[in-house]
Amino acid sequence: MELKQTTCDHPGVQNLAFQNNSEGVDVLHPKGLGDNSQRIKNSQNKKTVHTNQGEERINIESDLQENKCDLNDGHENKRDSVDDEQPRLKGHLEEIYDKAYDFYKKHKTRIHYVIYGILITAYLVLIIAACILNFQRVLPLFIITVVAIFFICWDFLIAKYEDRISARFSLRGRYLEKHWFWIKRALYAALVITIICWLIFDTAKQGYRQLISFCGLVLYVLFMFIFSKYPTKVAWRTVFSGIGMQFILGLLILRTKMGFDIFNWLGNQIQTFLEYSDTGAKFVFGEKYMDHFFAFKVLPIVVFFSTVVSILYHIGFMQWVVGKVGWIMQIFMATTPVESLVAAGNIFVGQTESPLMVRPYLPYVTKSELHAIMTAGFSTIAGSVLGAYISFGVSASHLLTASVMSAPAALATSKLFWPETEKPIVTLKSDLRMVKGESKNLLEAASQGASTSILLVANIAVNLISFLALLAFVDSALSWVGNLFDYPELNFENICAYVFMPLSFMMGVDWEDSFIVGGLLGYKTFFNEFVAYERLSKLIHNRKKGGSMYVNGVKQYMTVRSEIIATYALCGFANFGSLGLVIGGLTSIVPSKKSEIAGGAFRAMIAGTVACFMTACVAGMLSVPGLEVPCHILLGNVFNSTDFPANGTELVECCQQLFT
Repeated sequence: MELKQTTCDHPGVQNLAFQNNSEGVDVLHPKGLGDNSQRIKNSQNKKTVHTNQGEERINIESDLQENKCDLNDGHENKRDSVDDEQPRLKGHLEEIYDKAYDFYKKHKTRIHYVIYGILITAYLVLIIAACILNFQRVLPLFIITVVAIFFICWDFLIAKYEDRISARFSLRGRYLEKHWFWIKRALYAALVITIICWLIFDTAKQGYRQLISFCGLVLYVLFMFIFSKYPTKVAWRTVFSGIGMQFILGLLILRTKMGFDIFNWLGNQIQTFLEYSDTGAKFVFGEKYMDHFFAFKVLPIVVFFSTVVSILYHIGFMQWVVGKVGWIMQIFMATTPVESLVAAGNIFVGQTESPLMVRPYLPYVTKSELHAIMTAGFSTIAGSVLGAYISFGVSASHLLTASVMSAPAALATSKLFWPETEKPIVTLKSDLRMVKGESKNLLEAASQGASTSILLVANIAVNLISFLALLAFVDSALSWVGNLFDYPELNFENICAYVFMPLSFMMGVDWEDSFIVGGLLGYKTFFNEFVAYERLSKLIHNRKKGGSMYVNGVKQYMTVRSEIIATYALCGFANFGSLGLVIGGLTSIVPSKKSEIAGGAFRAMIAGTVACFMTACVAGMLSVPGLEVPCHILLGNVFNSTDFPANGTELVECCQQLFT
């Protein structure tokens, strides 16, 4: 059955395909008159044959077609009426709105400057008023404001006078290049003399333990050089600059009062800030949420921190900070923009999130750059899990310091372990730009951050459940094997302790504590850093309780110096679990580099591990720990001959602290 084709005729519209025969022939097919006549006759014959069978369906189709034509006519009439009525609806208010909108479009930039100027002026007035009332109370905010003003002015000057600045520096650069042979040797000689003098005076003042940490740093550099991919291609400027930045950062933070106070204040503020997650945890899990500490106290911190990072990423603050830190490392270490930005980003975000900021450039990176990107991810930790470690009781200031110091160490070890042999495509002249967030507003950014953390929280929880269960089984099996040889104390921690004990001693850990730190390093390498930090937190709590150091010949806690070095050595994602995560994550981001990622991931994990160890060596060289036990416990046990301090200065220092 053939359905009859109908048309909708509209006034003033001529459809040439459905006019009468003569018009259709003249316009479309003038030579097909006979064919058209025959086709019409055949269709009429078919209609007469099938009229009874398909009469109802033909009527339905024709009715639907007529209704469709009526709807089209109605829409066109409605559109015509709207077009006719539109000019009449424009009133006085709409004309005012159009004029205001045109004025805004014409002077948009100036209006934005005026609004920003008013807001900045109001903010500065509030800061000045607060400084007049109590300068000490507003000092942190005042310092942050000064730093922000400095960088804003810096960006403005660079954007406006970049050509003049580069021209002046190019003149000095030519002069330095002309005399670089003698300048380089003078700098090396000054560096060697400074290091020798530092070691002599610092060893005389602090003792030989700082010297052990320095020797460990030298041995780690030598180890990386011996097993380097291309030992003759090592760029020593990058290596020494990275170690120098580590040392300078550690010196400012650990040895100067101002730097220590700043990072200690930042650590306290972060700790206070993370406690706001307790409000959501209490609402969801009830008043007794602390009974399940890890699930209902620690994991909500990961969700909260992930939300905050997503908001900062949306407003552009995270990209701004990462860009500044990456630029500093790029200038001083002579690294490429991509690897510098990724290393800086890993201070704040995870090892798979940081490469997303430079995702468009990843297909063009060299093998050495790709190795540096993976090494930076292995040698640092994400800000979200940083809050979880702080909640364990680990020092917040030392965790922050370790995160910052490990960024230049990662680039130094990476360029030492896999030197650059290709010509990088993405350079300073490539106008590198970081990818922005996909969220449209703050609420969407916060929601995306919370939703993103679901996978991270689940990953942490299931890994801990499986790893701790597997560890208990392995310990039980090893104890059974050891019992066959009258050594039931055999377990996984003891095996790792013997393997990693020399490495921990090279960092400057006390010999009697190196066995414990070696076990922690084994947990971190073969399981993850969560397990290691959980064990370290128990040791810290035991020390703060002030009990006996040995129970049945087993040491219950370590010295403060050993705790500090262990905190720096564990501060990284370098473990076998993260190895698969990096390979899978980077392969999904840049599939064209799949074979190169798989081939260099294990070397990157080793380089990331050594970078953490080098950071621990620098911390061992510069750390000056205070009292081993809290003052109230020390004074409470002062008349106990077994717990009386061996050095009388500890008691004097304790009394001074309490008096202050």
